[in-house]
Formats: sequence, C-alpha cells, structure tokens
Amino acid sequence: MAIKILGANVSPFVRKTRAFCAEKGIPYTLEQVSPFSPPPNWRELSPLGKIPVLEHDGRYINDSSVICAYLEKIHPQPPLYPSDPYEYARACWIEEFMDGGVVPIAGGSVFRPLALQPVLTGKPPDAATIAAAEKVVEEQLVPLLSYLESQLGTREYFVGNRITIADIAAASPFVNIRHAGYPPDPARFPNLAAFVTRMHARPSFKACIEEERPVFGKRWK
Repeated sequence: MAIKILGANVSPFVRKTRAFCAEKGIPYTLEQVSPFSPPPNWRELSPLGKIPVLEHDGRYINDSSVICAYLEKIHPQPPLYPSDPYEYARACWIEEFMDGGVVPIAGGSVFRPLALQPVLTGKPPDAATIAAAEKVVEEQLVPLLSYLESQLGTREYFVGNRITIADIAAASPFVNIRHAGYPPDPARFPNLAAFVTRMHARPSFKACIEEERPVFGKRWK
C-alpha cells in the first residue's frame, strides 16, 4: 500500500492528514506542493486547486476530511472515528468547525501576515500588521475558542474517552496559531490550552512541529 500526501507541510489540512496517518501507524511519503505555485497538472489532480491530495496506488483523493475518512476505511485499526452514531456526528462537527470556521480566520488574517509573509518577504511584521492580527484574534477568534472550551470541558478529548478525528482536526490549526504567536490563553481557556499542549506533545504532531518551527515559528508560543 503506497501512500503519498501531496501538499505543503505548514498547511493545517496537510498536517491533519499526516497526524492522522501517524496515529494509525500508516506509512506515507510527503511531496511538497505549494497551492500558490503548484505543478502544471495540479488542477487535474485537485480540481479546486487545494491541498492536500492523497495518492494511493495511482488513485487520487481530494480534501483532508475525505482523505481521513478513506484512510479509516482501508486501515480501520486503531479506530479514529467513534462507532456511536451521535459521537460520530459530534466528531465530524468539531472537524468541520475547525476546517470551516477557525482555519479561514486564523489562517488568512493571523498566520499569513504574521508567520507566512515574513518567510516570503524576509521582513518581520510591522506594528500595524500585528495590531490588525490582534484585533482579529480578539474579535473573531476568541469567540470560537470560547465555544471549543465549552465543548471540551474538563475532558481529555472532545468526544468519548480516546483520541478521534475531532482531536486531530482541532489540534492542527493551533500549530499555525502558535506559529503566529497566539496560543490559547490559559487564563481564559484553561482546558483548551491544556488540550493543545497535550496534543502537540504527541509524536504525531511533535514531528511536524519540529519540522516547521525553524522556518515558520519565529513568533512561536
């Protein structure tokens, strides 16, 4: 079973897929593909031009959520989706909340100006850029973190009593948020902050973080 993940390592969706593979013990190779300068045939492999794309024995699968669901089917152990129908729905909802709610805000208005653009331009963010990002964090991101804090409560995992796709999907964007210098504030979000610390210490995430930090983690917290 030859599996290749095509995409940029700093993408939260690529990282989610890689962490999912690591938690399952699925070997894979990563082929770096930037969505900003993809190879000429990229639209043939990714009709929406997004990353990641999974190549499995010559067949291509798009979208990190679809990819993870596919990997669960072909490699069911250990299970990373709950068997209970309600818990399954809850896990998928947390994944969608992160992918469709948190990532668009944290990625475009926080990570990109504070961590990505400095790598591309070689210049640190100026005071106005930092202030604009902080405004987005406070006004748009904090309410989303409050919801996550309420859903996690004092539990170790979002759904059930073991790691699921919900936890992997929740932890991945926080790598980018930490690259930008805005991890969850333990004073405001104690349970979420502890969750992020635990998840990022797992080998599945730690390996990705150690790979990324030298390039993107100048503001890491």
